Amino acid sequence: MRGFDFSSWESVLSTLVGIALFALVGIGIRLVMMTTIQQRQQRQNRQINERLKTLIAAYKVLGGSFTGRLSVDPRHLRDIRAAEKLAAEQGGEAVAPRTMSDEMFERVRQVRDAVEAALSDIILLGTDEQVRLAEKAARDLVAGNHIHTHELVVSLRNFIREALDLTPIPADLEIPMQGPTRPGSSGGRGRGGGQQGGGGRQGGAGGGGAGGGGMGMGMGMGMGGRADDGTPPAGS
Repeated sequence: MRGFDFSSWESVLSTLVGIALFALVGIGIRLVMMTTIQQRQQRQNRQINERLKTLIAAYKVLGGSFTGRLSVDPRHLRDIRAAEKLAAEQGGEAVAPRTMSDEMFERVRQVRDAVEAALSDIILLGTDEQVRLAEKAARDLVAGNHIHTHELVVSLRNFIREALDLTPIPADLEIPMQGPTRPGSSGGRGRGGGQQGGGGRQGGAGGGGAGGGGMGMGMGMGMGGRADDGTPPAGS
């Protein structure tokens, strides 16, 4: 209060203007700091959300199966055919005989491609442990060895639950070994949709026929009533 001069109205006005300017500068600095901090937090939240979304998708690909084939076959169709051709030329048994149909080969290829893409995402966005496990699995695939993804799935599951602030899975639970998701067939759904569409068209045709029959009956009754008494209706 000693720095304020209230001896005249000019000094009071200048004092109030100085206080207002000081308050405006302080509010402006505070708004700039709050905006900067908020933008940084939003950017971090977006990064965390994108990372979690990618890792959750990788978890679903690598650990979506509990039964059936839980390993990833790294062989390509050309490799199997080359082995069969070489064995046939040598006159012996094939080293890797072709025991699967073309459709089964296609399903194996889809699983392998999906697992390779998931491993690539984990190497990009995973933790140190997950990157090491994904790198080892990728090297095994390159070497032509069958791999299991259960250990990597467990690491992903623990990290995702911790990031989402979920309680850990009870230690007394024994979750079965998990493997890559098997690709689904869309042929049955497509046929079912076609049948449903056909049923809708048939129902529409039936409704149109019923409407036409009703109109015909109404017209016939009106014409019949006019012909019986020979006089037009009262309202005509």
